[in-house]
Amino acid sequence: MVCKVDFHEKPSLNNPVLIEGLPGIGFVANIATLHLIDELKAKLFAHVFSSSFQDLAVTTETGGTRAPMNELYYHKSADGGRDLIIWYGNTQALTTFGQYELCGRILDITQELNCNYLISIGGFKRDEVKTPPELFCAATDTDTMNEALGLGAKIMAGQIFGVAGILIGLGRLRCFKGFSLLVETLGTYPDVVAARRAVETLNRFLGMNVDLSRIDIAGEKTKKILEAFGLVEKVREEKKKEEQQFRLSI
Repeated sequence: MVCKVDFHEKPSLNNPVLIEGLPGIGFVANIATLHLIDELKAKLFAHVFSSSFQDLAVTTETGGTRAPMNELYYHKSADGGRDLIIWYGNTQALTTFGQYELCGRILDITQELNCNYLISIGGFKRDEVKTPPELFCAATDTDTMNEALGLGAKIMAGQIFGVAGILIGLGRLRCFKGFSLLVETLGTYPDVVAARRAVETLNRFLGMNVDLSRIDIAGEKTKKILEAFGLVEKVREEKKKEEQQFRLSI
């Protein structure tokens, strides 16, 4: 197995938009997409497995196991608007080859479903965060960049690591349009405030009305999943190292 996809169904969708939400800085994308899945009652249609995912399994309270995985969900708009494909998971690939292969496979699948627009979500780590958190963006083309800037985002100058960046770059090469939506975050914990800002922005851009009153629940679910895989603990350890280095430098 290198990158394997198990389909439960292949939905017929109306001009869908792909929304990516894998773990990253502040776990902003993870919380935002989990909330969308819960609130929209999105339907799971494929599991994605890769030999580049973490080499472990997490045991459950009932004695079962939970493996590193990605999932694809779909939501059909009730008012005739654009449908959604939501890419959710508890891990990214751990190698450069695995990241490119994973993104390429997802783009293959979404193209088969007549998708030509994508939005990746991520956190932009900052030492200080404004209220509300600021938005930053990168896009596949000038027209799409102007759409993102119209949402109140600023142009992201620098590098976007991981799937949030690769997806936009590969998408452009394959004639997708889309943008990366980055929300500033301290990046040291599952950041529900930044995730809320991301979903608010998606609501505006896609003409949705997703309720945000229960997004804290998605934040708690995300925290438990990430703790099981040791990801939240790693973030805490990194924060402690930063604090120790700061104290030693005073």
